[in-house]
Formats: sequence, C-alpha cells, structure tokens
Amino acid sequence: MVQTQLEAAREGTITDAMNRVAVRENREPEFVREQVAEGQAVIPANTTHDALDPMIIGREFATKVNANIGNSETTSDLEGELEKLHTAVHYGADTVMDLGTGSDLDKIRETHIEHSPVPIGTVPLYEAVKQAGSPEAITTALLLEIIDKQAEQGVDYMTIHAGILAEHLPLTDGRKTGIVSRGGSIMATWMEAHGEQNPLFQVYDEICEIFAAHDVTFSLGDSLRPGCLADACDEAQYAELDTLGELTRRAWDHGVQVMVEGPGHVPMDKVAENVERQQAVCDGAPFYVLGPLVTDVAPSYDHITSAIGAAMAAQAGAAMLCYVTPKEHLGLPDENDVRDGLAAYRIAAHAGDVGNGRPSARDWDDALSEARYAFDWREQFRLALDPDRAREYHDQTLPEDNYKDARFCSMCGVEFCSMRIDQDARDRAGGEMDRLESGIDLESSPAAEVNRPPVGTHESATLPSDEEWTDRSVEEVGDD
Repeated sequence: MVQTQLEAAREGTITDAMNRVAVRENREPEFVREQVAEGQAVIPANTTHDALDPMIIGREFATKVNANIGNSETTSDLEGELEKLHTAVHYGADTVMDLGTGSDLDKIRETHIEHSPVPIGTVPLYEAVKQAGSPEAITTALLLEIIDKQAEQGVDYMTIHAGILAEHLPLTDGRKTGIVSRGGSIMATWMEAHGEQNPLFQVYDEICEIFAAHDVTFSLGDSLRPGCLADACDEAQYAELDTLGELTRRAWDHGVQVMVEGPGHVPMDKVAENVERQQAVCDGAPFYVLGPLVTDVAPSYDHITSAIGAAMAAQAGAAMLCYVTPKEHLGLPDENDVRDGLAAYRIAAHAGDVGNGRPSARDWDDALSEARYAFDWREQFRLALDPDRAREYHDQTLPEDNYKDARFCSMCGVEFCSMRIDQDARDRAGGEMDRLESGIDLESSPAAEVNRPPVGTHESATLPSDEEWTDRSVEEVGDD
C-alpha cells in the first residue's frame, strides 16, 4: 500500500525524498519532515514518476517557480511541447504544468513524465471538456476517470477546481471581468446548465482517495481569482478562499498533501494582505500564486508587471510563483517566451528569498558583485541568472576575446567607467582608501540550490540532450 509523504512524515519517517530535499535546501532532514507533517510544505512526488528529482514547496524554504506549458488546437505539437519542457528545465523551472488542450494529450503527458526531473502538474478538467465536447456534457464519472488515469500516468500534482460553489456565482455579477479562470468558467457553466452543485466538490473525498493511492498533491484552484485590479479582494474571491480552507483540511484528513492557488491581478497595496489571508484561512498550507499582476495596462510586458507582484508575494510568504510570460492575455507562449518568463520569475523568487533573509541567499549576489568589480567578465557570465544572454549582450559591442579582460564595457567606455576610476584611486591613495575585500565561495555556501548558479535547479541526467529533443521523428512520438 502506498504511503504518502504526508502520512510518512506524520509517523516520524524521513523518506528518501525528504533526505534529498534536505540536501538541496541545506536544511536538516528532521525540519523537512516536520514541515511536511504539519502541512506547511509539500513534496509533489507521484510514486510512479521515476525521473523525478524531489523538491519541496513551502514558505520556510527557497521560493519556487512554476512554468506553464501546453498546446492548443491551433498551436504547437508534441515536439514543440518537448522543446518548451527542455527550455523550462534548463532555465530553472522548479515545476512544470502541462495545460495542453490540443491533440495527443496522453502521449505528451506520458513523455513529459518519462523525462522530466521536475514535478509535472496538470488540470484534468481541461481534458474532461475536450473528451465531453462542452462543459455542459461533462459527467462526474468522466472527471473521476480522467483524474485516476492521470494519477496512474505519474502526474505529481493536479489543479482541482472544487472550491467554486453554486452559491458563489451571484457574487461575480458586479465584476468588471467576470470569471477569468479557465477552470472556474467551465465549472460555472456546468452548474448553471444543470442547476446542481460543483461535481468536483461533490466527489471531493473520492478524489482524495485517488490522490492518496498515488501520492498526488492537490493544487486547489482559485476559480474566482480576480482578472483585473477592479475585481481584486472582492466577496467572490474571498468566499471561495474560505471553501479552499475547508477543502485543505479535508484533504489532510485523507493524508493528502495540499497547496492552494492564489489571485491573478492585485494592486501592490493588497498583495501582502492576500498572502496573509490565505495563510490564516488555509492553516499555513503553501500558497502558489499566479503573479499577481499589479497593473492591467501592459499587454506584452505582463512578465514584468507580474514579477513585481510576485516578488512582493514571495517576501510576504508565498511558497511558489507561477510565471507569466510576455504573451499573457495575447497568445500561446513559445520557447523564447518561456525563457523570458522564467528569467523574470527567478529574479522575483530570488529577490523574495534575499528580502526574507533565507540562509545565505545573498551569497550569489555578493559573488557576482565581486566579479563585476574585478572586471572578471567570464565569471560574471558564469554567475549570471541567464549566462548565455549576459554574454550575448556584452559581445554585441565588444565581441573579441581581449575585451573579456578589459576594465570597461561599451556603456561607459574606458574613460568613464566608475569602477575603474575607483580602483585606480584606491591604488594611488597609498593606504588612505583601502582595497575592497572579496571572498564569497559559492561552492561552500549554505544557500539552497535555487539560490546558487547556474540556472537549472534539478538533476537532469534523465533529460534528453538538445539533439534528442529535435531529432525525434513522427513515428517515435505518434500522431493520433
């Protein structure tokens, strides 16, 4: 019989996954066990996901970042999705959610799980709509069948939209953007058509039993999250949050791990309030936030508007940030969008860790600053969050190798480089201005792995090489 990480932790057992997490986070295994036992952290680790390198999500650990990928009926295929997964893992995603709604969903999902060293999440409701043909045609039996199938395939966590109830729907009538959650709109349509309560809420205990059998983690969906600043912190959003608190405790009763999803668009002065309210209502279960976006005016730049809110949420106690790409609200992200979204969110997560004083989180910053002051360009590139892009931008104007030893860049040039001027002044001062000291050794730093370079925070021995991703033939991947 499968024992979940939560059940093992409650019994006092430190699992292999907990030991691995302790190494990665530079924390004591017993502390990891205690956090999982109390529901304050989750280790999404389906028992059949053999390629997984276990990780932990919780406010007492390094802030994590999720990358959403997935195809649609009109855009992307299996090879495209595999390339997105490869890009996401390479650039530091801690988890990946497959939100595909197009063709070949089972094959894509199985291939991701076969190769991904990071946890894979899904939203089974999307596949239910695809199979049923419309939201109204979904049946409870179909929902349970799909959830059970995905659990058997090895999905580590699933977004379940069980918190939106029939009595919540009238609360959305005065909103500016209505129900913007894809899953929330589907369940609202079903309830309006059938005049019945949310079927996911009605069979929630059965879903818990499926999750317990495979150690799948709940990601309780925020179906009524605000889709614009005007709708933030309204009665509908908070009514659903109260239900999510109840569902959290019911899942814990079944020995199932839980994290709770958070709002999308929230003004800056309300970000901390949202985190604090979720932590109180859901008894400290990890908060997994989308953004939040702190302004509505920047389509094509929403990876920036949302990273601002994400950094604030991380410092307030959010455990995982769901990235937003430049394509948010505009189109399906491609590989470059995944890269840009992850860069913005890795910055936000790291900034939150530094702001919260996570053990040695700032060592990375200090090491890069020392390399910058020493004009050690190669070390700057190595330490950069995105080494390839840092090198590319430098080499656009000074590409020759001799400039890798130069005491200037093209921004200030030789005469106006402040750091060169400062160094020369210290050399001439004859002791009146001391030389600056350095000495950060990142190899021995107690910082968590996600707070150390280079990008990519998981073991990736099972991940195919770039060539393997691109060389797959149609015969290998199928075309149903």
